[in-house]
Amino acid sequence: MLKMVDFYNEQQKAYQEAKRKNQKLEVEDFIESNPTKISWTRALRKDAAKSITHKFDSDRFRIAAYRPFAKQLLYFDKPFIESIGLSSMLFPNTQLSNVVISVTGEGNLGFSLLLTDAIPDLCFTKTGNGGSQCFPLYYYEEREKRSKGLFDEDGNSEYIRRDTISDFILERVKAMYGKNVSKEDIFYYVYGFLHNPEYKTLFANDLRKMLPRLPLVEDVRDFWKFSKAGRTLAELHINYEAVPAYEGVKVMGADSGFYTVEKMRFPKKDQKDTIVYNSKITISNIPAKAYNYLVNGKSAIEWIMERYATTTHKESGITNDPNDWATEVGNPRYILDLLLSVINVSVQTVEIVNNLPKVDFDSKKSEIKDVL
Repeated sequence: MLKMVDFYNEQQKAYQEAKRKNQKLEVEDFIESNPTKISWTRALRKDAAKSITHKFDSDRFRIAAYRPFAKQLLYFDKPFIESIGLSSMLFPNTQLSNVVISVTGEGNLGFSLLLTDAIPDLCFTKTGNGGSQCFPLYYYEEREKRSKGLFDEDGNSEYIRRDTISDFILERVKAMYGKNVSKEDIFYYVYGFLHNPEYKTLFANDLRKMLPRLPLVEDVRDFWKFSKAGRTLAELHINYEAVPAYEGVKVMGADSGFYTVEKMRFPKKDQKDTIVYNSKITISNIPAKAYNYLVNGKSAIEWIMERYATTTHKESGITNDPNDWATEVGNPRYILDLLLSVINVSVQTVEIVNNLPKVDFDSKKSEIKDVL
């Protein structure tokens, strides 16, 4: 980022000097599009045309959910992001928390979703065209500028938290299930219900074309089962790094102290009960049902294997070494522990999903009358 900011400022200055000699010179015709030095956004091109200088700010770095169960540092500065969307309203600073449900939207791999408490990448749950769509528990509005009050909390006084679950749907749900229902209960009902296998199968074609519509179940007990399942799944999917290893999985070679990863692999294409972690460490006795937990057509375990591999981006020449992340968080075993945790997260997710209440869906979507 330091190099990119410096190169941008050089280009911006050079363009302004060249334009003084040729007023008709367009910024797109002048700037150097060298992918090893910069990735131009529309905003950056406009800023260069307006003679705007940028400065590197180390406080701009944020933890982001780049892919399922794979975090990366994000330089969260609007000019350097092609489309920041509503992210600044969902995660305005590091002191204000939020959770979002990311869904795949239209696509050919089937509907899938994942909840996160970090800024999600556009392709967090859907790679390729279109990207993911996210539904937050809250959003934040910036207050009008005023003098700070004596009892204002630092970091929070600038923003007002708004609920995304409307008062209208809250009253409607309370009328059906009782006065103790909260907006959070409804949010986690949504997360639990969207994992329903029958729902995803029956409405598979619709979910490829449009956003999901959710029925309100008739039995109050089923509402609470979905809501509680949604909360449990959310805790698993947010705190996945803290989940202990699945009991029964065997790790050979961990006492070697060599945890560096280049690329994890299966011994054979169809032998998924074992993962060769590196030249010293092998993980075996992985339960088959762990691979039944899929996000965007790929098991959570295989997302770990794919994302935590050393790769070099062809155009930019930037090498992404996941071992650097282990160094940054101060845990040389981070990637190994993460893989072991996600195996357990996968098994628990499958078990929770398999125990969701059965819903008697009508054969046609148009017959579902109560929807969220």
